[in-house]
Order: sequence, then structure tokens, then C-alpha cells
Amino acid sequence: METPNFSIEFFPPKTAEGAEKLRATRAKLSELHPKYFSVTFGAGGTTQRGTLDTVREILAAGEDAAPHLSCVGGTRESLRAILAEFKASGIKRVVALRGDLPSGYGAAGEFRYANELVEFIRAETGDWFHIEVAAYPEVHPQAKSPRDDLQAFVRKVNAGADAAITQYFYNADAYFQFVEQARKAGVTVPIVPGIMPITNYTQLMRFSDMCGAEIPRWVRLKLASFGDDTASIKEFGLDVVTGLAQRLLAGGAPGLHFYSMNQAAPTTALWQRLV
Repeated sequence: METPNFSIEFFPPKTAEGAEKLRATRAKLSELHPKYFSVTFGAGGTTQRGTLDTVREILAAGEDAAPHLSCVGGTRESLRAILAEFKASGIKRVVALRGDLPSGYGAAGEFRYANELVEFIRAETGDWFHIEVAAYPEVHPQAKSPRDDLQAFVRKVNAGADAAITQYFYNADAYFQFVEQARKAGVTVPIVPGIMPITNYTQLMRFSDMCGAEIPRWVRLKLASFGDDTASIKEFGLDVVTGLAQRLLAGGAPGLHFYSMNQAAPTTALWQRLV
């Protein structure tokens, strides 16, 4: 079995103070030697400049980085310009997503789905970029059915994706079943599980409601029982997510993608238990 590849995700800071904090976070997480860092992209491209600036800073530090690229609200012309800027900056890796419509957007732009964006990137840039796409082991919240969701994923891969990163989840069986179904559908690219550390119960519930990630009932009740005891929430959360990550790796997952939330401590604590 190949050595698992670990990667870490940030969101672009919106203030100078946030940028300083992220530099400190990245310095600590760089000590873990991840394969690359990824940087998210706001709805409708609202953080496009911050995403690119953050990725450039990571590259300048000698590490690999991948900007997220959303096609929602974009045109061929605007996306062509972004891709040219990525290439000029020496970026070789990108996470291609449909993205969510921000409030107030009436139209989705020239691209409706992520597979169309992947096709466009390949047509414009050939093999320049290593393209990651999203996968949803527990089904995308807007999908008509699990079957439709799987077919959408297959289309993204067939359009030219090199690998996939999943939405976070806490049920390993959902991941293993999704991978099995994807393989039966002809998908051969790596499907890397997304890992969300548990540090804040209220925040986790809010995120999970938005993205459709299921929190197992026993985990939810246990977290709720701790109330404002943040130390117990973090300790229990670390145990839960460590067990999940260990099972995923033992079951053949090609690596792990950590949603850091721009904090070093939760990802570091998890990493130290896994190595």
C-alpha cells in the first residue's frame, strides 16, 4: 500500500489580522509536511483575490498549494483570465467546484455544473493542472437521488479530474460504500476523505445542517451533554475523529484532507495520533 497523502485546507482571511493569524497557523502546520494546502473560494468568487494572494504566499514559502475555483456566476472569459493568472503564478493544482450561489445572484453564469468547469480547464490548459473535484459520500444536499449524485460525480471525473476530495462525514461506511459504487461505475482516481475536527458543537451543527453531513445520534447527544465544557468537547471530538481517520486509512483510503478552519491545534492533535 502506498504512503497516504495528507493535505490541509484554509479559507482566505478577510482582514490583516486574519492574514497574520493564518501565517502563524500555516507555519505550525507546515511542520507536518502535508502534500499541499488548499485555499477555499467564496460564493460567486467573493474571495477570489484573497484566495490567490494566500496561495501565492504559500508557494513563495516553497510549499504546494491549490486554489479552489468556483464556476458559479463566472463566464468563460472571466474563468479564462483566472486560469491564466494561476498559470502565471506557477500554480499547478486546482480544486474545481460548481460552488454555491451567494444571496442576490439571479443566474448561475455560463457553467451550471462542475463537470463543465473541468472540461473547460482541460480544453484551455491541457494537462497543466492537477484537478481535484468534490465528492459526497452522504449525497449532495441538492441531489435528486443517490444515483443522480453518483452519476454527477462520474461525469466530473470523466471530464478530466485527477482526484476527488469528499465532504466531511463521521460515518466511515458511507465513504466505503461510495468508493465501492464509484469503482463499479468505472472511476479509478483517488477519492480522499475530508476530515473535520470537532472542537465546537454549535458550529459543527450549523455547518452540518448547511452541507448535509450527518452527525451520528450518539455523537450529537454526547456533544450536547457537555454544554459549555469546551475541553470535554475537544477531547471527545478528538477521540471520535481519530477513530474515524484510523478506520479510513486501514480500509484503504489514499490519504486525508483536513478542514483546518484556519486553526493549527486540532489538525496537529489528530495528525500526531495518526503517525
